[in-house]
Amino acid sequence: MIRVRALTLTAAALAASLVAAPARAGTDSPPRTGFEQTDGARWTTQPEEQGFLKAVDRSSSRVSMTRFGTTGQGRPLQLVRIGTHPTPNKVLLVCSQHGDEPSGREACLTTIRDLAYARDSRTRRFLDRTTVLVVPTANPDGRAADTRGNSDGVDINRDHLALRTAEGRALAAVIRDQRPDVVYDLHEYGATPQYYDKDLFDLWPRNLNTHDAVHDEARTLSEAYVRPAAQRAGHSTGTYGIWTDPETGEPVKQVAGDGQERILRNMYVKHAVGLLIESRVDPLTDAEKDDEALNNRRRVTSQLDALAGLFAYADQRRGAVEAVTDRARLTGWADTGPVYVGGADNDAPEPAEVIGDPPCGYRLSAAQYAEVGDELALHGVRVRKDGEGVLVPLRQSLRSLVPLLLDERATYHLTKAVPETQC
Repeated sequence: MIRVRALTLTAAALAASLVAAPARAGTDSPPRTGFEQTDGARWTTQPEEQGFLKAVDRSSSRVSMTRFGTTGQGRPLQLVRIGTHPTPNKVLLVCSQHGDEPSGREACLTTIRDLAYARDSRTRRFLDRTTVLVVPTANPDGRAADTRGNSDGVDINRDHLALRTAEGRALAAVIRDQRPDVVYDLHEYGATPQYYDKDLFDLWPRNLNTHDAVHDEARTLSEAYVRPAAQRAGHSTGTYGIWTDPETGEPVKQVAGDGQERILRNMYVKHAVGLLIESRVDPLTDAEKDDEALNNRRRVTSQLDALAGLFAYADQRRGAVEAVTDRARLTGWADTGPVYVGGADNDAPEPAEVIGDPPCGYRLSAAQYAEVGDELALHGVRVRKDGEGVLVPLRQSLRSLVPLLLDERATYHLTKAVPETQC
């Protein structure tokens, strides 16, 4: 308890400077989002987003913007990089995977601007040692239509294993190529009063294949940084997906937040420290019911207050984070230990959900490889071609991901590969 208090007190001081109002950069006035210009009366439109990002990109040498994909309706998927030079420590923000959850996107846009224009020494030191990567709108077609899914009605946040959507494929390539140390996924949720109605919920990866040290760091990010930062700003917090008794605070039932490997939060079998954050959509007060802009501002502000905790964590625990992500990436090369195709950190797997003695690899026919080879490559999975076809060895960084993709016992496997015992 003393350790957590020390961390959160230091985080408070750091957060105040890391997410502060932007200063002028030369003669340029910092651009403002459509949301800011209307004081929260409406969300930033996509043309406004494009103009905003281009203005920030032009005005700050810290910022570069690239297009890393295109949606089904032709909209750009963009990655914004903020930093003074390449760094070993990278933090990735993924904003608005669900198009009808816009508050995280607004927080991401203003955060890009504020980090780009900030002139205080602490933020400069932070950006000297940490690269911040932001996907401002991970689902542009859904945002344009104000729908959860993309233009085909597919939930992108259930496509991080199969990679059938343009958005899921593009984001997988970003994670493969950038190898972020921290991935922070911004969402919103609808409250169930009394049982499930905190201002902010968050959740770490529950998938049992997540490296233990990565899992523990994700809980530290939640419990010692993000939640305390939000609480200091006056927001209530809790664990996503768990209804609690309003009298005792004890869990009542689990309604979400399981260990499904196809959810981005659980794709940290790719060895990043990850956290899901969810702001409450529903009005908290009668004033918010009467004034939609007031409700919108509270939703965005709560996301920004939580982000302050994230940046404090990234700054203070960079060494620990780099150590655990590096260790996790090396662990698969030892090719030891079970792989889990079910269960979660709060739900013990059934015996049939544990591959206690995995094969040394999985054999794909030429036809199977033609079908799933692109997906394996997007994930960053190593393969070895030989005279018999293609072997996917388990001895590799993404060891625990391989059975989830190829073993028939895995719920969302891409194809039924043949276990190979002689590699």
